[in-house]
Amino acid sequence: KGETMKRPLITFLLFLLFIPVFIEAKLKTKNVILITLDGIRWQEVFSGADSALIYNKTFTKDSANVVKKFWDGGHNQRRKMLMPFFWSDIAKHGQLYGNVNRNSVVELKNPYWFSYPGYSEILVGYVDPTRNSNAKENNPNITVLEYIHGQPGFDGKVAAFCSWDVFDYIINEKRAGFLVNAGMERYEEIRGSQKAELLNELVFQIPVPWASVRFDALTYHYAFDYLKRYNPKLLYIAFDETDEFAHEGKYDQYLLSANRLDGYIKNIWDWVQGDHYYKNKTTLIVTTDHGRGHEPIDYWRHHGSNVKGAEKVWIAVIGPDTPARGEVNNSRTIYSSQIAKTISTLLGVNYTNKEPVGDLIKEIIYD
Repeated sequence: KGETMKRPLITFLLFLLFIPVFIEAKLKTKNVILITLDGIRWQEVFSGADSALIYNKTFTKDSANVVKKFWDGGHNQRRKMLMPFFWSDIAKHGQLYGNVNRNSVVELKNPYWFSYPGYSEILVGYVDPTRNSNAKENNPNITVLEYIHGQPGFDGKVAAFCSWDVFDYIINEKRAGFLVNAGMERYEEIRGSQKAELLNELVFQIPVPWASVRFDALTYHYAFDYLKRYNPKLLYIAFDETDEFAHEGKYDQYLLSANRLDGYIKNIWDWVQGDHYYKNKTTLIVTTDHGRGHEPIDYWRHHGSNVKGAEKVWIAVIGPDTPARGEVNNSRTIYSSQIAKTISTLLGVNYTNKEPVGDLIKEIIYD
């Protein structure tokens, strides 16, 4: 009788044990595209152009034309004018987190609130206090990109294209073992691609005002060309212009750049949804490395631990496993450190590291 009673119990325990495996096996996502937009504030993402800045001649030189392009009295319309793909496709079929005005909070866990620590947090999944500068130092921490590249079926199927040259160090290209193309750098593996050959010429022929950053258009075309020709399973694209223009106090160029980036993302997603390899098998995640200040007015240009509000960030997701919730009013704070685990879970990989990594953002996958 004792053995008879044990068997149903053992069967039940085994059932419970394999529930997570069964659920993850049901995921449709086979590919992930992660895109970061450097230093775009949640204020612009969720409310569009800021009236205190768009009408300010100090920050918006071409005010008349920029107002015509991006201004409307209602914030719902303004955000659609600035980032139409976000507020049509993603808002309708995906999820957006980080509207502080609606108690949706996404924050950095790192206390520094600038780029290298922010990107390391996103890609590694935890905060390393030694990553506390933007210096060109190789990241001692393995990123989720590198970890997944080392898993069966992902060798040669991970790549990164980045506008800022410090990504060679954030990702630790020498150790990582996959393609990292960043900053003023040729893409060598062109294999007869006329587009890549042209980009390799243009990257050094077009004058760029920043020493360590190339124009985002070059990064976009490099990445898009690679996506079409090599079918990566995990692709990371890191844009940067918005942060550069913000630091320079050029709000008009900051808005124009954000609008272009929205268009780049739309083009990539539309192509993905029309390609048999990627269609309905790909999740797109878009986020930022840090926020910016709001008050006093000049603080929109800045970020860092002394700038209130620079810890506030945002996340946008669309894909076959993401319930269509639109603008989400999450009841708990979400952290950038949770993105790495979310990416690995979508790809069916159990990501671990030398330190505990942030939990999966369950709302992105499960009802």
